[in-house]
Amino acid sequence: MTTLHITVGDREQLREDTLQFVADAEDGTAGEGDERSILQFGTYDDLVANLTPLRLELIQAIAKQNPTSMREAARLVDRDVSDVHSDLKQLEVLGVLSLEEGGPGGAMQPVVPFDRIEMHIDYPLLEDGHADSAPASA
Repeated sequence: MTTLHITVGDREQLREDTLQFVADAEDGTAGEGDERSILQFGTYDDLVANLTPLRLELIQAIAKQNPTSMREAARLVDRDVSDVHSDLKQLEVLGVLSLEEGGPGGAMQPVVPFDRIEMHIDYPLLEDGHADSAPASA
């Protein structure tokens, strides 16, 4: 299974996770057949701006239906081709999918190389994990 792991923030945790994954792979304890790809956004707002509900729907439709062109992908999600084209280009830049030559008439075919997407979001509610002031006592 090929999984895209999407994370937000905490670059140090990403570094530790990556080093652990490499160590597991080197000593043979990593899950066989589970390739790991990571996409990290700096903030939750970056994630939401880049992976909109429409883009997630498009990714899923491509993964399930394997369209042979951008135009066919647009039909799958009932959206305008130019809007889908823009979304596909952005998703390609992010590494979520690739656009490959070889569709009918030389069309670019969107390909999602993942079976699954997992999102790992650390969303602290308090600054540095501490409240600025103690709760009032009754």
